[in-house]
Amino acid sequence: MPTCGVVYVHSTPLAVCQHVEWAIARVLTAPVTLHWTAQPVDPGMRRAECSWTGRAGTGAELAAALRQWPMIRFEVTEEPSPGVDGERFMHVPGRGLFHGIMGASGDIQIGEDRLRAIMASARAPEALSHALEKALGTAWDAELEPYRYAGDGAPVTLLTRVG
Repeated sequence: MPTCGVVYVHSTPLAVCQHVEWAIARVLTAPVTLHWTAQPVDPGMRRAECSWTGRAGTGAELAAALRQWPMIRFEVTEEPSPGVDGERFMHVPGRGLFHGIMGASGDIQIGEDRLRAIMASARAPEALSHALEKALGTAWDAELEPYRYAGDGAPVTLLTRVG
């Protein structure tokens, strides 16, 4: 059953833009040409976004392909599909990759077992709060938020996975 999602490259050096396109093309097994624009939050950097369709798990493959360049900021989302949860991946230089399960409304979902483990290991209210913030990807969201607003109104490329 096909699903869809979005790749947001929030910032990348100009020299890496072509490599990002090649990485996405390898995953989607289709040629990719993104419309790169200046990233006003980070002068000298570029940004692009593309919607994609493909089989479940494509979002994880895209995130794995993009994370080989630790200097880029990106997000990959995959919409829920029948029998498969949605996913959201966020990468921030120096912080690494965050992965969360995404509900139909786009919110990060924390499973029952993970919540129980967080509650069992937290010895104080501050520790519980910190563990929940980490599980929700709050620090990644906070660092990416200015880059998201800078992309409002930017052109979007539509891509389809072949095969």
